[in-house]
Amino acid sequence: MGLIKVENIRVFAYHGCLKEETKIGSDYRVDLQVKANLQPSAKTDTLSDTVDYVLLNRIIKEEMAIPSHLLETVCKRILKRIFIEDSLVEKATVWVSKLNPPIGGDVEKVTIKITKKRKK
Repeated sequence: MGLIKVENIRVFAYHGCLKEETKIGSDYRVDLQVKANLQPSAKTDTLSDTVDYVLLNRIIKEEMAIPSHLLETVCKRILKRIFIEDSLVEKATVWVSKLNPPIGGDVEKVTIKITKKRKK
């Protein structure tokens, strides 16, 4: 097994429970880690034998563009699509962080982290 990390993906999106959040939007950071067998691609040097991080980045951007009340929902959608679209991924963890959340105080970010394993 090996790890692929796609880190600090910066996205502007419209998530939140407050009406203002869905109108003015906020800055978000997304981090992703996937586990997969990277031995075949290490031997073949062929993209089709590995997890394409360009695909992972696109999935994240597309799912972040769909407004949701909760970051948990966004995480779940991202993970679901990764497992549908890339059969090589065995396990994935996604972190979605809302930067400067409107929670009454000087808070850098709030982060939701969810991990999913492929069912056998």
